Amino acid sequence: MRTTRAPWPRPNDTVALAHVAGLTPRTHEFFAYHVHAHLDVFVNGQPVRVPAGVGINIADPAVHRGRLPDGTLGFGGIKMCSKPCISPLHTHDDSGVIHTEFRTRVLNTLGQFFAEWGVRLDRKCVGGYCRPASITFYVNGKRFAGDPATIGLSDHKEIAIVIGTPPARIPASYNF
Repeated sequence: MRTTRAPWPRPNDTVALAHVAGLTPRTHEFFAYHVHAHLDVFVNGQPVRVPAGVGINIADPAVHRGRLPDGTLGFGGIKMCSKPCISPLHTHDDSGVIHTEFRTRVLNTLGQFFAEWGVRLDRKCVGGYCRPASITFYVNGKRFAGDPATIGLSDHKEIAIVIGTPPARIPASYNF
């Protein structure tokens, strides 16, 4: 796990990290159970980008890529890879939207997502930021005092991680 300061890029070993997170990558996307949570990370009031392609082997030729309106790349549209290329927990773009796509109903956690991202997350540290530095977690705009790795990624949940000086406004929701 990365124990460095932000930014934290998309890792290249997505399939291996999915296994570390306790997930089984597949050869295509499933939509029977499809939910979206949103993650904001702030360091001293400034947003930290959650990268596109976390949980996706973007080097696989079956993974489609395209320019988004803001000029960044998005990944997805996977019909069938020749070998597992996408975790059921992933990001398609850098908006902070985290997708859970399973054949059955499963509640993933923020800890699993950070494991796939390859960034340390526990009660005391986020990446290279550790207490006594100020680290605060919010769920739907309310302070969360428990273990952040246990936060469930349910549909339309807004999660904010604030390190250091908070932003002017803590997000309580996201316009999905």
